[in-house]
Amino acid sequence: MQNYRGTFVNKNRDAWVEINLGNLENNVLKIKDFLNKNSNNPDILAVIKADGYGHGSLMCAPTLIACGIKEFGVASIDEGIELRENKINCPILVLGASPIWAFENAIKYDITLSIFNEEHIETAYQLYKRLNKKLKAAIKIDTGMNRIGIDKNSAKEFIQKVINCDFIELKSVFTHFADVENKALFSRQIEEFNDATSSFEKEFKLKGTKKHCLNSPGMFIYPDFGFDMVRMGIIMWGLTPFSDNFKVPEIISEMLPVMGLKARITNIHTLKKGDGISYGHTYIAQKDTKIATIPIGYADGLDRRLSGNITAVLNDRPIKQIGRITMDQVMFDVTGVDCNVGDIIILLGGENKYDSIDIWAKKLNTINYELTCRLKMRLPRIYVR
Repeated sequence: MQNYRGTFVNKNRDAWVEINLGNLENNVLKIKDFLNKNSNNPDILAVIKADGYGHGSLMCAPTLIACGIKEFGVASIDEGIELRENKINCPILVLGASPIWAFENAIKYDITLSIFNEEHIETAYQLYKRLNKKLKAAIKIDTGMNRIGIDKNSAKEFIQKVINCDFIELKSVFTHFADVENKALFSRQIEEFNDATSSFEKEFKLKGTKKHCLNSPGMFIYPDFGFDMVRMGIIMWGLTPFSDNFKVPEIISEMLPVMGLKARITNIHTLKKGDGISYGHTYIAQKDTKIATIPIGYADGLDRRLSGNITAVLNDRPIKQIGRITMDQVMFDVTGVDCNVGDIIILLGGENKYDSIDIWAKKLNTINYELTCRLKMRLPRIYVR
């Protein structure tokens, strides 16, 4: 198998995820242009947790850096260490909670941790005494997400205590919004964040401490509240962060999908009228039907509940998936399509105008984030521009 630039990729199956780095570059540059025109042009932290939402953090990070991204967000210390061991040297923030026994590795690998309780401060102190190295930290304030973070009522005291610690290097203070489309809830959370942080502006400036709160949808709805930095997540992958009933900003239409899903036909045969296909024979042929099989299934992240509800593209023609999706294989009705074993069926990607991750998510009553993260269990990734 070859990618579009001619580099040989040794893979032993005929199904793969295709990542278009050119589309990633397009999306990031358009987002940067939007922020430059509509806000105070804040720094951008690119969130590449969960292996870049399934896109591959190690392969995508260099493109993001080339686009001017100077900081990354991950979910765990291990994700940060993986980036460091692959020569990603820019600042890395662990957005989630980290076990205190792993703080030493954060110091070793120069990774910034989210802190929000007294035990975190004490651990940083003990490590400083032993290693003579400061912990790089970001204070997480809980303003209503009710997940992790220092309670908003205790935030001022906690911030002051951390500022006074000569063994902690305070890199940022941040919060996370529960629903940026809910203006009343957003306003309450931003007010509580401002109340907790506004009296420390002088100290933040002296220490180079950044404030940030906006995620992908927030940066487009409320660009004026970007503070020093915004956190760019799902939007850079060309997927919408908005609900169906929200008026989507025009720039979203300029985003290009980065992830594609493709497979080669492994078998073609004729299903006779009256015969069924796949487990349970949920599909019965009403006439002789030409069937193409591809080697991909629910073990690869293709949700079984999409059975009979997928439109793919084969040789520029739309084709319907039929029968139940199985663990390793899935079948399509290719009647009337001139095709051969080895031809590529496009399930997702720019060439497929009929289905997308967003459409699949709506059909499954879930979110696009979940589906991109699933499509990596066994599938090789091919990177193209």
